[in-house]
Amino acid sequence: MDLLKNTLDGIKPAKNEPLANQIRARLDRLTKPPGSLGRLEEIALQYGLARGKADFPVPRKAMFVFCADHGVAAEGVSAFPPEVTYPMVKNFAGGGAAINVLCRQHDIDPVIVDMGVDHPLDDVEAVVSRKVSRGTRNFLHETAMTREQAIQCIETGIHLALAAARLEYGLLGTGEMGIGNSTAAAATLAAISGADTDQVVGAGTGVSESQLQHKSDVVKRALQLHQPDPDDAIAVLAAVGGFEIGGIAGFVLGAASLGIPVVVDGFIASAGALLAIRQSPAVKDYLMFSHRSAERGHQALLHFLDIRPLLDLDMRLGEGTGAALGMGLVDSAIHLYNEMATFDGAGVSGSA
Repeated sequence: MDLLKNTLDGIKPAKNEPLANQIRARLDRLTKPPGSLGRLEEIALQYGLARGKADFPVPRKAMFVFCADHGVAAEGVSAFPPEVTYPMVKNFAGGGAAINVLCRQHDIDPVIVDMGVDHPLDDVEAVVSRKVSRGTRNFLHETAMTREQAIQCIETGIHLALAAARLEYGLLGTGEMGIGNSTAAAATLAAISGADTDQVVGAGTGVSESQLQHKSDVVKRALQLHQPDPDDAIAVLAAVGGFEIGGIAGFVLGAASLGIPVVVDGFIASAGALLAIRQSPAVKDYLMFSHRSAERGHQALLHFLDIRPLLDLDMRLGEGTGAALGMGLVDSAIHLYNEMATFDGAGVSGSA
């Protein structure tokens, strides 16, 4: 708990007007009309403010994919059985998933983290073992985890962010895998925002209309049972969250305390970010939300946080795929900031 408290104490808003003016001045000196690179200029500005400096190199990048199983999957809330999580994690470790392809393309180091997969993974060398338990409990009948386990998840994420900083990563991404986790994400959002479950529960892996209504009913009944305090992120995580969602929350907190920007993936990763922002609103300054998922709940979550994502591609795969594409955009923004000639340097006349 001391680690969490110290981390929260270390998060400061990335607001610095003199630094912002310095970065904007550099952007305006580049050989282009001011503002003509649109949101790429906004990205470069946000990145520099998060890092706390106007001179920043193209960063080393890592994608942390947090994986766990969910007891609520026993309620038939997914189109796939819980047993699918384990082979998918092995697929990540073997380099065959969509996230692996995108990480290779964008020069991102994938880090696969077992937060609570219901299967031993100690023999899989490419997986970082941080298992809290072999899946959460079924939150339709009892809390998904204890408060102590919720704190453990968050502090595990913080430790991973600290490790990433030691390896000199300057840009991080968050992804996830876990059958049933869109149900946990929807419950987390509904608990914090007060939104009706029908507004935040979506198709996830592709459930039918009748399954979708059942999934919404499960979330509604669970919230009626537990009634977590929406201002207590740890209570919400313990009641209806997931080990990987808690890990992402802690990872985001840890990165923000170190001034490392994080590109957030879709609905489930954003639910983890929501828990982090609930504990420290300043965290939002360090986050770039990569895309607007086709998942209904993600659109509600982005609206709740007043976020405009970088992309809108109707994706809903998860794994960190949207975040990888977003990291590519951040990479491009930083390359432009560093490598374009200035009007003075190129001998080009600026605007009149």
